Amino acid sequence: MKRRFTRRQRRIVAMVAAGRCRLCGNALPPDFHIDHRRAFSRGGPTILANADALCARCNLSKGSKSMLKLRPWQCAAHDQAITWLTQTAADRHFLINAAPGAGKTLATCAIAATLFEKDEIDRVVVIAPRNEVVNQWAADFARVTGRHMNKATGADQELHLLGLDLCATWSAVSGLQDAFQAICRDKRVLVVCDEHHHAAVKAAWGDGADSAFADARFVIVLTGTPIRSDGAQSVWLAYDDQGAIDHPLEGTYTLTYGEAVDLGYCRPVTFHRHEGRFTVDLEGGEQVHISSRAKAEVTGKLARIPALQRALDFYRLACVPQYEPGSSVPLSSGYQASMVEWASAKLNDLRERMPRAGGLVIAPSIEMAEYFAQLIEKLEGERPIIVHSQMAGAENRIAAFRNTDRRWIVSVAMISEGVDIRRLRVLIYLPHALTELAFRQAIGRVVRTDGPEDDTRAYVVMPSFETLEVYARRVEEEMSAEARSETPPRTKRCSVCAEENPLGASECESCGHAFPPRGGRFHACPECDGLNPAGAQECQHCGTSLGHTFALTLDEALRTGAIVRGMEIDEDAVQAGEQMAPKVREMVLKCGDAALVRVTQLLPEESWHRLRAIFEDAA
Repeated sequence: MKRRFTRRQRRIVAMVAAGRCRLCGNALPPDFHIDHRRAFSRGGPTILANADALCARCNLSKGSKSMLKLRPWQCAAHDQAITWLTQTAADRHFLINAAPGAGKTLATCAIAATLFEKDEIDRVVVIAPRNEVVNQWAADFARVTGRHMNKATGADQELHLLGLDLCATWSAVSGLQDAFQAICRDKRVLVVCDEHHHAAVKAAWGDGADSAFADARFVIVLTGTPIRSDGAQSVWLAYDDQGAIDHPLEGTYTLTYGEAVDLGYCRPVTFHRHEGRFTVDLEGGEQVHISSRAKAEVTGKLARIPALQRALDFYRLACVPQYEPGSSVPLSSGYQASMVEWASAKLNDLRERMPRAGGLVIAPSIEMAEYFAQLIEKLEGERPIIVHSQMAGAENRIAAFRNTDRRWIVSVAMISEGVDIRRLRVLIYLPHALTELAFRQAIGRVVRTDGPEDDTRAYVVMPSFETLEVYARRVEEEMSAEARSETPPRTKRCSVCAEENPLGASECESCGHAFPPRGGRFHACPECDGLNPAGAQECQHCGTSLGHTFALTLDEALRTGAIVRGMEIDEDAVQAGEQMAPKVREMVLKCGDAALVRVTQLLPEESWHRLRAIFEDAA
């Protein structure tokens, strides 16, 4: 069978393609390539029905996928998926449940490339949780398949004009269900569902969501956290009574976090349960003591205020920002400061093995993110990068942190599933959502390996809170005994030449690079005034206990829920009201109504969400 296309065939293929490369859409040069849709090596004939016009760059890139070196688990997942989808054909769905950072994206791109070669699909549609992840998908897809993938947004009403392969966020897809339904009905489409928990039918899509991709040829479902904590049903796959995905074993490839650690794809993690004991000053000189092991006991008339009892909860108090008396300067001796000090010391240790190692703070609110940024700047002298949903250019800030050696980045619901910053190794975890799903996603941000020479551990600093401790124990139980044990490093690595040096060396023995001096914070003992390293549990001079005890006023304690001008408001309503406040205030000022301006001045912004709910009920 001949391999080369004739000159006449070349002219006809170019005419069919309207003079454009099928992959990138650019004008075909005179020396354009003709590609066998079904590879010649796999029996594909040299006929017009099996021909595509490509520019040289796209064709050579397409051919480079054969040189892609996959990890053993990726090869196994690839082969199992191809068998399940094209030979067994018992179900059009294939599930890859692999630990964060193990390489699900590349494995899926390789599966897509093979399905194209086998002439099983015409198009690929990828749905991912956020823009940062969508961009990573497009880059990896082009590298593996040689095909350009366009990003679709909610404003794109004519998706067929964007090209063959598309990637979009879940939120973008929710407004384009009819368009994606039309695509799946017109072509043989492989749909890749990244982070499947986002596909809750009612929570993220609406009741008719499953019809958008009902006619897709194949669906590959990816997850690193296969547990739903809210009990919501999801598109395509069923869940069992324990909230775990229920799918046939033959159509599922699983790589646990513990297995990924043993294989070197992920780094082992150590959890630091950060204890604290809060003393809250109540009215009349009464005090109440709260820790993770002891609940608050409120007496008298204050016991009749439900919001007070809820506010005097250990985890809520751990989320209360603490300031210097009479100022907006973060308190250097507060609970959060003690978390930062421990994490900062651990980051210093890690930077002797990974010079660019960074830390991530997951904060429960924008207010707390700003607070942590000020606190870290006060303790370390370098202001962290902050990212949250209300901030313009958050993706650029994430990219800036990824590509520099800045120590800390503080996030509110922005650095989660799929965001790849391989140098992250320390996590301060103080989230708003206390679900196992969110917990495991957060852990996934700091356990991604940075290459074969990476021998570091990841560290998570979290409140000693029973809910989080249960999640942490489950993660620890997945790891082998060897992975759970820590081995102190014996040398440190030069950031310039990567040579190993003694821990005490002040400069690199190979290139002369000066190592940064190790800093440290010290606290005076309340009994003898002797100085002790931050985080010490007892005085090294006199033995006095230096356990963490933190004092709060009643007003500070009530800040996480709120009693504002006599109104009892829960924490979610407080945060929702504060989020609404800037926009509402701007709209009121624009309308120029003096009465409305006075109302906004009198009504505390924490209560605006409640007022909105009242209006909606009355409408």
